[in-house]
Amino acid sequence: MTRRIRPYRAEDWPTLARIHDAARLDELRPSVGVEAFRSLADTAEGEGLFDGDVWVAEEDGEVVGFVALAEDEVSWLYVDPARYRQGHGRALLRHALAAVEDRPVETTVLAGNDGALALYLGEGFEVVETKTGRLAGNEDFPATGHIMVRPVPS
Repeated sequence: MTRRIRPYRAEDWPTLARIHDAARLDELRPSVGVEAFRSLADTAEGEGLFDGDVWVAEEDGEVVGFVALAEDEVSWLYVDPARYRQGHGRALLRHALAAVEDRPVETTVLAGNDGALALYLGEGFEVVETKTGRLAGNEDFPATGHIMVRPVPS
C-alpha cells in the first residue's frame, strides 16, 4: 500500500465529487441532518473549493481523499468512507499544515462530527469558539460549529 499526496488535477473531479457526497452525508447525519445535503457539484464554486490549494491523497494510484487550504483556513477535508481510519485524513491535514507552518490555521467542525473534532484536536487545534448560525452552503438549516485554530507551533 503506497500513499502519496499530490496537487488536484481536473481529471480528479468525478472522484472528488463521489468522495465528498458520500462523506458529507456522514458529516451531516449526527449534526444538522442529511436533509441539509447538497452535492459537491452544487456547492464547490459557491463555497470556494478552488479558492486556494487543493491536494488529493492517492493510495496505489486511486484518489481516496482531498483537502483544500484557502489562505490560513482548512476549508475542505474529506476521505472516502471506505477508507476512514486509515490515516488518509491525518496525512492530508498534515500536508496542508506544512504549507503554512509559520502561521495560525483555522477550520470549522460541525458539532456532532466527533471523528473530525478528534482529528483536529490530535493535530494541535484548539476550539476557540462554538457558534450557532446557518449552515454554510445551505443556509436553510441551522447549524452549530466549533471554530478551531492551530496556533503557530513553537
